[in-house]
Amino acid sequence: MATEISARGRQRTIGHEEYSLYSSLSEDELVQMAIEQSLADKTRGPTTAEATASTCVNRQPAHFYPWTRSTVPPENPPASAPKGLFQGVMQKYKNSQLAPVDPVLKAIKEGDEEALKAMIKAGKNLAEPNKEGWLPLHEAAYYGQLRCLKALQQAYPAVIDQRTLQEETALYLATCRGHLDCLQSLLQAGAEPDISNKARETPLYKACERKNAEAVRVLVQYHADTNHRCNRGWTALHESVSRNDLEVMEILVSRGAKVESKNAYGITPLFVAAQSGQLEALRFLAKYGADINTQASDNASALYEACKNEHEDVVEFLLSQGADANKANKDGMLPLHIASKKGNYRIVQMLLPVTSRTRVRRSGISPLHLAAERNHDGVLEALLGARFDVNAPLAPERARLYEDRRSSALYFAVVNNNVYATELLLLAGADPNRDLISPLLVAIRQGCLRTMQLLLDHGADINAYIATHPTAFPATIMFAMKYLSLLKFLMDLGCDGEPCFSCHYGNGPHPPAPSRSSRFSDTSDSDKKPAVVQFCEILSAPEVSRWAGPIIDILLDYVGNVQLCSRLKEHIESFEDWAVIKEKAELPRPLAHLCRLRVRKAVGKHRIKLLDDLPLPGRLIRYLKYEITQ
Repeated sequence: MATEISARGRQRTIGHEEYSLYSSLSEDELVQMAIEQSLADKTRGPTTAEATASTCVNRQPAHFYPWTRSTVPPENPPASAPKGLFQGVMQKYKNSQLAPVDPVLKAIKEGDEEALKAMIKAGKNLAEPNKEGWLPLHEAAYYGQLRCLKALQQAYPAVIDQRTLQEETALYLATCRGHLDCLQSLLQAGAEPDISNKARETPLYKACERKNAEAVRVLVQYHADTNHRCNRGWTALHESVSRNDLEVMEILVSRGAKVESKNAYGITPLFVAAQSGQLEALRFLAKYGADINTQASDNASALYEACKNEHEDVVEFLLSQGADANKANKDGMLPLHIASKKGNYRIVQMLLPVTSRTRVRRSGISPLHLAAERNHDGVLEALLGARFDVNAPLAPERARLYEDRRSSALYFAVVNNNVYATELLLLAGADPNRDLISPLLVAIRQGCLRTMQLLLDHGADINAYIATHPTAFPATIMFAMKYLSLLKFLMDLGCDGEPCFSCHYGNGPHPPAPSRSSRFSDTSDSDKKPAVVQFCEILSAPEVSRWAGPIIDILLDYVGNVQLCSRLKEHIESFEDWAVIKEKAELPRPLAHLCRLRVRKAVGKHRIKLLDDLPLPGRLIRYLKYEITQ
């Protein structure tokens, strides 16, 4: 019983798999497959999967001409339900007869000229197309049967230029298949060489595509138009250049092909050569006077495209021929910009001596921005070595493309957490306080102590605020709240904690704490300034409030006689272990603590790291640095 159930399960599985395999096939394909399987069953044949693969790979397209007959209708299928889709098709068509082979097509494929002539002599009309618009003439050209082709040309000279439904002539098909003898025969019989297919591709275009120099030579001898354009505006010369086919290019140019012809996007053959890195084709076109400084419809130059695709030898050749490195595209980008963006050190080095700094400034973006944005440290070093302005800002219209309105190359380096690039830029004189949002805040958010230290050592404002989202206390404290060790690190370096306790509600009632989404929501009224957020409001947020006690405890070490507002007292009183913090905040604060604050204030936040140099006892210095407690 178990075996029987298992067998049934397998049958159902096979049926489902067969349906997924064969459901996409047409009726004709299923019929042919079923018949082949039926014949194979008489002997030990291939499996179902093998038969399927063989059929799919080797199946020839069906050609039904008016003189052929359809298959005999199949008998009715048996009443029993099939076990699977394939078996059902096989049962349905097992008694069907094979479609008779078209004798005309058979004669052409086999090159049987005499059989073809006999049919013509017997009065069979071989000048009628099949459902795809193909004539026997097309078949003969496609299969390269020269003698059959000549017989058909002689019998039906009027159809020599007749097209298929895809508007392909016999000459076009012969060229596509590379049958040079058929091509010559058709041209000698008067075939028009410039009839194009639906894509407006001529036989000459296809010969160039196939790199068939002999076919090109024959076609131009019969006056094929060397400047004909396909539906993309490409000429035969464009195609041969893209394939770096110098022999074909020579034939075309000698027969009048224009080296300055442009496609639908304003692209010339020389532009194609530069874009695709075809150096020999580029040399050839330059020798024939093609414009080195050609630009496409978007104003991108050939040099720009070569830089974008990192064709170093092409860039070198173009520059040696006097290509202008200061031609910008429609976005104002120069070749140096795109080379910096790609991070190609060698191309950048080639472009640096010939790029105008004035043009770079006009573009509204520095190559430094692009190199820093993509972590190309080598290119960044080269640009800094060439003395590019390290503090060049992004133009407002470019800065608006970024949500944080970033402006400096330094900001890009910090956002990428690239410590090496950050150090390079700071050593070159980058100002860490130029951006709308301080890079220091970004470093705090990322938790990178090394970057923070570098920024602070080079003058970053430790009390940075965010103008678009105003707070009553430094944003550096807000960003470090969740990380107590980081908060203490910033306070040790002189961050101002006094504003955290300057709540304008004081001991009075506080309004309900705003939701997280509304605390920093942008106002739709451009004339209305956003409300200033208090420290106690931030501390009341659910994601921060559980740390309220330790945060207040740390801040109290760096402030003098301050009073806790009613909201802060509520937080401290909410947990009995925090009672000691409330005692710590009681006034007056210890004299030693107040003296420490006074000394640190006199030293100043910019020199706080120099406390070790003061002529004071080591114990006192450690106390000033909060290395020992009171």
